[in-house]
Amino acid sequence: MEAYFCSMNLFLTKNYKALLIGGIVTILVMLFLRYSQIHFFVVNPDSVSPFLYTSINLISLLFFWLLVSLVISKFPLYKILGIVSLLVVAILAELYLPFTDNLITIPLVILFWIGVTFLILPQFFRKYKIAILIVYGLVISYFFFDFITTINYTQNNREHFAHFILIPIPFFAALWLYEQWRWLKMLKADKASAELALLKTQINPHFFFNTLNNLYGLVVEKSDNAPEMVLKLSEMMRYTIYEGKEELILLKDEINYLKNYIELHKIRYQKTVDITFIYDVDETLKVPPLLFIILLENAFKHGVEKIRQGAYIFLDMKSEGNALFCTIENNFDSSEVHHTQGIGLENLKKRLAYSFPNNHELIIEKKESIYKVQLNLKLV
Repeated sequence: MEAYFCSMNLFLTKNYKALLIGGIVTILVMLFLRYSQIHFFVVNPDSVSPFLYTSINLISLLFFWLLVSLVISKFPLYKILGIVSLLVVAILAELYLPFTDNLITIPLVILFWIGVTFLILPQFFRKYKIAILIVYGLVISYFFFDFITTINYTQNNREHFAHFILIPIPFFAALWLYEQWRWLKMLKADKASAELALLKTQINPHFFFNTLNNLYGLVVEKSDNAPEMVLKLSEMMRYTIYEGKEELILLKDEINYLKNYIELHKIRYQKTVDITFIYDVDETLKVPPLLFIILLENAFKHGVEKIRQGAYIFLDMKSEGNALFCTIENNFDSSEVHHTQGIGLENLKKRLAYSFPNNHELIIEKKESIYKVQLNLKLV
């Protein structure tokens, strides 16, 4: 409750000028309507009790006051007065000019609604102002022509023209809805691109964290393979930094990256590991960079590193037209229980969802001590 009163106090303090001007405008409008004998309220005073009628009037007045104050606080006052003056003049003309001589009410009402559109939808109006002004310029011209050439201009003629005025509105409304849909789609695409870039930055440190741990082990052991491993790692870092930022890279470059990764791990392991990498692909195909390394990394991390003897990794990649099929299989120690998936696999799923919506299939099979992943991509 205290927070509510604080928020209300802040609103009143910040918008007291708009509330004051809105109150003055509300009083003037009420006096004008009463003087002009225009029924502002829909409720018939004879059909309800005096208390209910008074309550409805007070609520309506409060709503109108707050609405006017909100408009005044949001838009420049001179624009509001300019647009409202069109409606006021139109009402005065309707009240005091003979029906057969009133040439200004309808054009002013049209200009009033054009002004309202300019006020609340400025970007849409600026983009399509030529079309809006041409369409309603022709409408007003037609009204003048019809009014002047019709000998006995009656209320039926006006009602017929009112229907004519409404014809362009659905088209402009549909155009506005299309603009909103396109804006939301672009916003979604920008959001997806930003999130995809973030996922890439998450993948690279994750990979190098594990690789540097491997290098640290060799340095501690003072292995002669450490310099070669540093060279391999520098080549992979170059690829990650310069090629990894691209949206698409050649498949042959990604394959070389995987081969370097395998060779790098072979340097570290002193045990015998059966690693098979076969591929029959169109190397001119393009794929997102660093897409397959996660699967290979998991095969080493959760398979080879956990098994003392008989560890193997089988990696098969082939393409048919613009379809790419990648299968990776490894054995693991079934006695170890993995409760959660790593960040790498979760990031891979998100990247696939962004880069290949409805054009990918990720199948994960886990049977006894065999872990198999099938990744199918439709490249466009």
